[in-house]
Amino acid sequence: MLKEWLNRRAVQRVKPGDGRPLPRFRWWQMLTRALFHLRLVNQHGWQRVYAVDVRHQNQAAGYVKAHLYLDGRHHAESKVPAAFPVQDGIIEVRTSAFGLKRCHYITALGTEHQLIPDPASAEGRRARLDRAHPTLSRWIGVLSSIVLIAGLVLLIFQLAELITRAPEGFAQYVGTFTSPIDLSAWGSIVVGLATVAASTERALRLRYHWLLDGGAG
Repeated sequence: MLKEWLNRRAVQRVKPGDGRPLPRFRWWQMLTRALFHLRLVNQHGWQRVYAVDVRHQNQAAGYVKAHLYLDGRHHAESKVPAAFPVQDGIIEVRTSAFGLKRCHYITALGTEHQLIPDPASAEGRRARLDRAHPTLSRWIGVLSSIVLIAGLVLLIFQLAELITRAPEGFAQYVGTFTSPIDLSAWGSIVVGLATVAASTERALRLRYHWLLDGGAG
C-alpha cells in the first residue's frame, strides 16, 4: 500500500516532454549521466522504444531529474524518485548518492524487469564486463561488499567510542569503549575513498542496500 501511494505521488510529478531528440551518449558523460533502454511490443506488433536519461549534475542542488524518451523523442520528465506511466505498466527510477539504485519496468501484473543500460554508459560497460568475464565480475562485486562491510564496522566502532566518551553520555551506564582500530588521518581518507569506490561500483550494477550503501553515503 505504501509503495502504491508513493508511486501515485511520483506519477503526479511527471511533466510532459518537449519532443527534442535524444542526445547521443558521450564518453566524458560516464560520471554524470546514466542512460537505459526498454523495448516493448504492443498488441498490434509495433515496437516502441523507451529511454530513461538521468543527469546527476543537479544532485548537489538537492534534486536529480530523469527524462523519458519515446522512440527517440523527449516524452516526459520528473524529479526522482520518478514513476513514468508507459505501455502496460510504469518505469520506476530511483537514485542514491552514487548513481542509480533502481531503473525498472513494472508491469500491470507486478513483474519487474531492469532496463538495459546504454553500451556507451558506465553501467553498460560494467554490464559488458560481467558478460565477458563473469568470474572477474563476481569477485569485483564480492570485494565491493567486503569493503563496505569493513567501512561499516569501522564507523560503528568510531560512533561507539564517540558516544561513550561524550560528557554525560552512556559511559556511566555501560562504561567507555575504545575502538580497537585507530586510523590516521590518511588512513581515514583511504577508507573513505575505498567505500565511495565500492558503492559506485555497486551503483553501476543497480545494487543498493540501505545499510551498506546508505551508510557509505
